Amino acid sequence: MKITVVGAGAIGGFLACKLFAAGHDVSVIARGATLHAICEQGLQLQTGNDLLIAPLKATSEPKELGVQDVVILAVKAPALPTAVEVATALIGPQTIVIPALNGLPWWYFLKANSALSGTRLKAVDPDGLIERNIPTDIIIGCVVFPSCRVESPGVVRHMSGSKIVFGEPGGGISSRISNVTDCFLKAGFDAHAHENIREEIWLKLLGNACFNPVSLLVNCATDEMIDDTNLNVLFIEMMSELLELGSRLGISPKIDPQQRIAITRKLGKVKTSMLQDVEGHKPVEIEAILGALMSVADLAGAPMTHTRTVYALARMRARTLGLLPD
Repeated sequence: MKITVVGAGAIGGFLACKLFAAGHDVSVIARGATLHAICEQGLQLQTGNDLLIAPLKATSEPKELGVQDVVILAVKAPALPTAVEVATALIGPQTIVIPALNGLPWWYFLKANSALSGTRLKAVDPDGLIERNIPTDIIIGCVVFPSCRVESPGVVRHMSGSKIVFGEPGGGISSRISNVTDCFLKAGFDAHAHENIREEIWLKLLGNACFNPVSLLVNCATDEMIDDTNLNVLFIEMMSELLELGSRLGISPKIDPQQRIAITRKLGKVKTSMLQDVEGHKPVEIEAILGALMSVADLAGAPMTHTRTVYALARMRARTLGLLPD
């Protein structure tokens, strides 16, 4: 398939390299030092002692690539509106768009058959620009669980995990979901098709909403935070609040806080994406991960005391660091 990955950072680079190695016609949209590095030496993926070099096409001008079969959006939330406008040149009548993002995606409630159906998440898409440019019908929901980091421009290290879950925004498993899942399976991912992708997004959100903002506050990797007794209690309280909110919305992942914490603890020493952004002095995804969640809690009438406190502290910390997007 013709596949373009918009964003060649940690997750985008990881996906692009493995799909290229599987024989697909893969391109990446990049800019600056990352674009220069890929053009000079290929996109590089390090896994343990193994190095995969993908001499794929890289450009900052999507019009050069033409219409694609699949477009993967793999950028951070602050860059998403620009990435979406860029991606329109890649989209034709049969193109599938896969947003590989953290937090609640803009489409989360647009095709839901449950509480808050049709709700637009202004914390993610305040002006409706994303929705206008990416029709919901061409989207495949996606949850990416692997941990990766950028070692240097154009060089990505895969730390752990390969699980990726796909699903229809409105639920169910279609032929296109099966086809995309099979494509990723053959590329070496632990790929799954899920009847309720919104539930899987909530499952990942249980971790992201806790570990990411707290890491911003305490400057620690996940293992250190989880092994701290007081923070462990905080995580249980926050996850309990998220699970209760989910139940109000008809979203009930079959997991409890201790089990969810244990999943992350098994990964070892992981720097969250938000902590990596702080270290790289890049805008953080506080609104996509927690801001959108707080707006949903307001609509559902959920107090979420612990989560709101962490959101307020993390947001102010991001602002004082100059990393809160406008």
